[in-house]
Amino acid sequence: MKKDDLPVILNALVEPVFLVNSSRQITLANAAAEELFGEELAGEDFVHAIRHPDALKCVVAALEGQATSEAIMSLPVPVRATYKISSVRLERGDGAEAEAVVSLNDISHVLEAEQMRSDFVANVSHELRSPLTALSGGIETLKGAAKNDAEARERFLDIMGREAARMNRLIGDLLSLSRVEVNEHVRPSGRVDVLAVVEKVVDTLETRSVAGKKPIRLQSTPGNWEVPGDTDELTQVFQNLIDNALKYSRENTEVEVSLSRSGKLAGLSGPALKVEVKDQGEGIPAEHIPRLTERFYRVDDSRSREKGGTGLGLAIVKHILNRHRGRLLIESEKGKGSTFTACLPLDLPAQNDPLS
Repeated sequence: MKKDDLPVILNALVEPVFLVNSSRQITLANAAAEELFGEELAGEDFVHAIRHPDALKCVVAALEGQATSEAIMSLPVPVRATYKISSVRLERGDGAEAEAVVSLNDISHVLEAEQMRSDFVANVSHELRSPLTALSGGIETLKGAAKNDAEARERFLDIMGREAARMNRLIGDLLSLSRVEVNEHVRPSGRVDVLAVVEKVVDTLETRSVAGKKPIRLQSTPGNWEVPGDTDELTQVFQNLIDNALKYSRENTEVEVSLSRSGKLAGLSGPALKVEVKDQGEGIPAEHIPRLTERFYRVDDSRSREKGGTGLGLAIVKHILNRHRGRLLIESEKGKGSTFTACLPLDLPAQNDPLS
């Protein structure tokens, strides 16, 4: 390889790469390095480009004879990120001093994924621990102190039944979320009559609606309400949204469900269908709204569990709507209730559409 070939090769790499001489001066920085750390780096001391002690140790180790050296470092600017820095000693065949080739690999996404997995396992463990503790306590009591107490037996069996049902809901939602995430990047191939799906969900929830004195009022206009989609998944979306509205609405108030069309919505590439689910509950403080679709995020932990929530319903809704190239809009005002709007494109964008 000719010396003149080196800049061409390094500039073809997407990772930031430096060539550093024995005096720790940068003799060459590729385009990716200059984009990240600034232009005209040649001639500068390496520490002027990257002010991190572990990075300097890595470079010095290679210059002093170590074949390769690695380190992990976090840089706060221009955007906080974590890099794996590798330094390889480069021997010159023409008798010139050895240099170090220093490359940076952004591993932020790997660490974030590991943290998400860790948080997910911790959350699932926490969610299962409570009902399992209740079941274990109930069994122990029924085998001991309440063995011959009919009244206590019935009370503990009711508690155990509720906790077992709660675990069943949690496991069901975890399986649903897993299936949705696997297929999230696969576009649905069928067509769905959204009005028919919503009507079916409303009929299914009618008994709960009447028992809770929270009538559901469905509004739509005549027309074609078909969109590209998966019937079972969209049924789950509207089931979750309307079920939440029934849980958190005040007694003797209506849950309003309305269908409408919109010419253009932010984030969607064309005309869309909107399904709004409006309750008259206590409302949600503004600071919580951006996080409502996170797994296991609850505004009020104890109230959510009391209502039978798993903390996964809105995460499932978000991922299903993502698969349908749609959006979930949330509006709420403390003391006046909340409106959750599922937006679905009337036609899926072209395969090469940037929004697709």
